[in-house]
Amino acid sequence: MKTIEGNIVDVIQKKIFPARIFFDTHIQKIELLTRTVEGKFILPGLVDAHIHIESGMLSPSEFARLAIRHGTLAAVSDPHEIANVLGIDGINFMIDNATRVPFRFVFGAPSCVPATPFETAGEKLLADDIEELFKTGKVTYLSEMMNFPGAVHNDPEVMAKIAVAKKYGKPIDGHAPGLTGEALQHYVNAGISTDHECSTLEEAEEKIRAGMKILIREGSAAKNFDALYSLIDKYPDKVMLCTDDLHPDDLLHGHINRLIAKGIAKGLNLFSLIRAATFNPVKHYQIDLGLVQYGDVADFVLVDHLEHFNVLQCFSRGVCVFDRVEEELGVQVRRHSALDTESPEKILNRFGATKITATDLHVVATSDHIKVIQAFDGELFTRQLICNVQKGLPVVSDTDADILKIVVLNRYQPAKPAVAFVRGFGMKQGALVSTVAHDSHHIVAVGCDDHSLVKVINHIIDIKGGLAAVYNNNTIELKLDIAGLMSSASGEEVARAYEQLNKTAAKMGCILKAPFMTLSFMSLLVIPELKLGDKGLFDVNFFVWTELF
Repeated sequence: MKTIEGNIVDVIQKKIFPARIFFDTHIQKIELLTRTVEGKFILPGLVDAHIHIESGMLSPSEFARLAIRHGTLAAVSDPHEIANVLGIDGINFMIDNATRVPFRFVFGAPSCVPATPFETAGEKLLADDIEELFKTGKVTYLSEMMNFPGAVHNDPEVMAKIAVAKKYGKPIDGHAPGLTGEALQHYVNAGISTDHECSTLEEAEEKIRAGMKILIREGSAAKNFDALYSLIDKYPDKVMLCTDDLHPDDLLHGHINRLIAKGIAKGLNLFSLIRAATFNPVKHYQIDLGLVQYGDVADFVLVDHLEHFNVLQCFSRGVCVFDRVEEELGVQVRRHSALDTESPEKILNRFGATKITATDLHVVATSDHIKVIQAFDGELFTRQLICNVQKGLPVVSDTDADILKIVVLNRYQPAKPAVAFVRGFGMKQGALVSTVAHDSHHIVAVGCDDHSLVKVINHIIDIKGGLAAVYNNNTIELKLDIAGLMSSASGEEVARAYEQLNKTAAKMGCILKAPFMTLSFMSLLVIPELKLGDKGLFDVNFFVWTELF
């Protein structure tokens, strides 16, 4: 029998008291102490209530190794990124890899593969596929229903997937940016219970009144905590915390613990805040994670101070899986190659793109006005701008006006690139490219000239996936050997390479804090307003194709 002493932060009774815990795999006894324990607070492991592990470019096991350092012991993970590339084989890879570490991964069945019928994906998951996933018992909820128009208008396939989730009694996650009024109520009535896309209090409160729970998102691209944190005290049982997409350089420095510290600094009620990161997601998703109660699984975290929230130790099922002094004591992550197979790419990648030439990127104005995507730092949504051009002449990147050429190229099969223009990157030279391009993960690139764009796109085709930059005619890369989405390298190695790419982008003049993250959302056809898919320019407000001119 092991023991540990500290001041228990009891999220059930909402009080703090000094105690000694007796435990093996479960908590066998909690003995009250008559003295406080300096510098030790014991609380439940933190939960990221919604994340796409693939967006961090790390395998699940490597993500867990880094997240545990920050007191996270569970993550509700939607594997729809890899599902768009590899289907059920990709989901199975995530689940199998996750078993290597002492961490609770709660995987969902992706509801929208592809995200829309307007793009080319590597795979397609139908309602029958969702049912097969639920039958395995390895997925425990229906992942975010991004096709909110389909849910609102009773699309047969959408409703069939929702019906499967209801049949198995599984929660259904939502994704409905800007949805209000009667359409919102119809969406909720379909059985969808959460949303992580709110950016304003008004939107979030309307969704809470409609019956939803709000996941406050603070990731590498979208940061909504400052706008929404007051919900935590006002609706303490209706709020959870999540990152959605978190790049490795950010994960190295913190996770949900940073939101706890941020909320405390803003004066939020301690118990409402910690319950949003523990009790609420554990109950909503029925996670087998202890809450530091008698008889619970022995899952808990020690922090030195509730204000700073520095993690000292983490215990999972009674085993110390992280110790600040001894560094990662007990976290035995079996490092993996792409896969133990003679032909890993056939299983872990799908890449059929063919190289392009400058001619493929040539654009001639067919009118005097062009639609331009306006990107915003730290936001997933865009706006549509109308800019002047000269009919009949070639249209090229204009660095003075910050209007750059953006390209999406089908990664699964030979195709002509889709070309449009974007403002907001601020680059003065070179080009950036990524195969992390939500949600179908084609090749997406932005550049100041066609030569750089061709060079960087063809380079990423050569290495079959990753991130790259061309600067001063030199190319630097971060190869993502797992499905063109994740690296089999360590989190520290990936973070260093990613930081180098971001520094290079800054040298190129880019004004975005996370340029590759922002770039990855320029092809996401389910978040307004104007995006570029592999088949052309898309008006998300009306869910229709639109012309460039």
